[in-house]
Amino acid sequence: MSYMYSNTPDNDDDSILDQIQAEYDAIQLRLREARTTLEQNNAEVKRLEDEYGRAKTQLARIHASFDTVPRPDIKVAYDTIINTQSRLWSMQNQLEKLRNNQQELQHFSEILEVVLAHLESQGPMMLSSNVGVVTTARPKMTATGETIIRIVQAQEDERQLMAKNLHDGPAQSLTNFILQAEVCQRLFDRDPDRASVELNNLKTAASASFQKVRDFIFDLRPMMLDDLGLVPTLRRYTENFRQKYEVSVDFNSTGEERRIPKHTEVMMFRSIQSLLGITRDYLGAKNIKIQLDMGNEVIAARMEDDGKGFDPEVALDHRHGDSNVQGLNAVRERVELVGGEVDIYSAPGEGSRFQIVLPIYEEDLEPDL
Repeated sequence: MSYMYSNTPDNDDDSILDQIQAEYDAIQLRLREARTTLEQNNAEVKRLEDEYGRAKTQLARIHASFDTVPRPDIKVAYDTIINTQSRLWSMQNQLEKLRNNQQELQHFSEILEVVLAHLESQGPMMLSSNVGVVTTARPKMTATGETIIRIVQAQEDERQLMAKNLHDGPAQSLTNFILQAEVCQRLFDRDPDRASVELNNLKTAASASFQKVRDFIFDLRPMMLDDLGLVPTLRRYTENFRQKYEVSVDFNSTGEERRIPKHTEVMMFRSIQSLLGITRDYLGAKNIKIQLDMGNEVIAARMEDDGKGFDPEVALDHRHGDSNVQGLNAVRERVELVGGEVDIYSAPGEGSRFQIVLPIYEEDLEPDL
């Protein structure tokens, strides 16, 4: 048990109990809300499972009389089952996340309950002393504990984004391939010409999906970042970004183009990557300028865009922030974890400017073999 020294005998130990009790009551309220939300999500998952079952039954009926069913009806049936399956997977993922949150709240509630029971059984907690009064301190999380929590949360955010991208990209494409392959299989003997057309469509779709998978892998971890370093990777990434999304990206670098510690390279690349996505998807920018400065002790990146702008104070507020630009919090927290800084300047209708500064610890560089 930890103690806090005080020379003032007027400390009210009841206030500690009141604060813990208030926290416990707040957790209980959140648990009740979580249970209600879980019930609603469970009902929605059950509804989507029933809808998916009906869609599969309808598709089976179409397969049984494939030659007589009009092509538009076939397309509607396949679209229905794909959309239903996509919504079902999304709701199941959301349900799993809600369950994990509920378990964390329940665990915290049980800890507070034990603490409350212990404090109430001890009665007054002030102890007389010749030099003053000693009271039990309200438990506080250490800086290390807060850092660990932020690291875990950052990892979970990355995993959630990865799962969403996999679901919306490769997983959806594979589902379409399976359905198209079934159509081709049934057409081979009945209508070879039409089967050939469907195979060509399948080949085109496979090629497009293969390119998407390659882009996904590059976004996930560009191999050239390990091989060539930060500047060449950013140059290549911004060039691909410009071609893919038809957004003008002007990238320039100053300073000595050299290798720096891997974690610093990855952190800067990820930060710029995230900011590019935010400016493209949510701020509607058409022109972006990126200036990278490779200093001796720090590496700094400055990004400016002509997007619609926003209020940084509101966007960075976890409680009321705009969900469209909430990714800014993730960028800022990750950078701060390694001792860096993120400055954001923006206003509605005036574009945005972001500056990222990361320290360079040259002693972290691996020796050349």
